[in-house]
Amino acid sequence: MRSATSSTASWFSAAVIAVAVAAGGSLVAAQSAPESENGRYTMTPTPDGVLRLDTRTGVVSTCSNNGAGWACYAVPDERSALDAEIGRLQAELEKLKAAGPTVSGKIEDALPKSDSLKKAEPKAAENDRKIEVPLPSDQDVDRVVSFLERAWRRLIEMANRVEKDLSGKI
Repeated sequence: MRSATSSTASWFSAAVIAVAVAAGGSLVAAQSAPESENGRYTMTPTPDGVLRLDTRTGVVSTCSNNGAGWACYAVPDERSALDAEIGRLQAELEKLKAAGPTVSGKIEDALPKSDSLKKAEPKAAENDRKIEVPLPSDQDVDRVVSFLERAWRRLIEMANRVEKDLSGKI
């Protein structure tokens, strides 16, 4: 029984060693080939053809057979597009800076802050320094009273409806 266990252990250790050697071999193969060898391009199959990586320049191309032969087209590089846009914007910024300020009618002093919705402050009498508070007119008082009367009537009507509903259900 002991020999079966040691036999399993030896097979397991042999398998681990084989996996380690295979992994090490693939790491060596993944390194770039010297320029003297024919290893400039790395090809990866895709559903539409082949993806080609130039290991010297880093350019990625898609290659496909279009019937007349194989053709490779460089994949657009987002980084180069971003660099081009940044360059264009920097040139435009420099032009705008060279043109000088284009805002017309600008003043250096800050405008006074005022609130157009703010009510006028109560006027102080010149001699006594008393604050005058404007009282509401009779029309304003009548409007408030009529509003309160309507609200009271609606409240009473609502209470009566609730009472009728409850008495009918009980």
